[in-house]
Amino acid sequence: MNSDSDLQIAGDILEVPHLLQPPREHPATVAEFVGLARAIAADRSQWAHLVQYDATTRWYHRLRTGPGYEVWLLSWVPGQGSGLHDHGPSSGVLTVLEGTLTERTERGTRVLEPGAQRVFAPGYVHEVVNDALEPAVSLHVYYPGLTEMPMHTRCAAEAVPLA
Repeated sequence: MNSDSDLQIAGDILEVPHLLQPPREHPATVAEFVGLARAIAADRSQWAHLVQYDATTRWYHRLRTGPGYEVWLLSWVPGQGSGLHDHGPSSGVLTVLEGTLTERTERGTRVLEPGAQRVFAPGYVHEVVNDALEPAVSLHVYYPGLTEMPMHTRCAAEAVPLA
């Protein structure tokens, strides 16, 4: 049995700076987009002062853009919803910042509380609704940037709670 550790064999990678990848200026992986959403969510100074509520329609504001992606801030008063839709060729990360939102898909219904995140690929069909009695705020990251949002008819199997 060999008793040499990987560190003894290869050395400490942190001691060899040329082997480390430089930090990226913009996200490029799903994990990095999720991290971007979490970082923005954690820093209320980036978004809280921008939030507005509109009783007639969902309010939205493009918070940031980068190479190939967009970050949107949305507010939802009670009863407002997105309608059943997908995001065309875009993947996304939905993060609830304040309040509670309900996501409905053909697989069922999921309640999303502050801090909850949903990651989805192109073609993912869902509806997001504020079924609560208080307003809600959410953050949406799309890659590539959102160019279309096709609407769909109702799911065949609705309101089946997801575990």
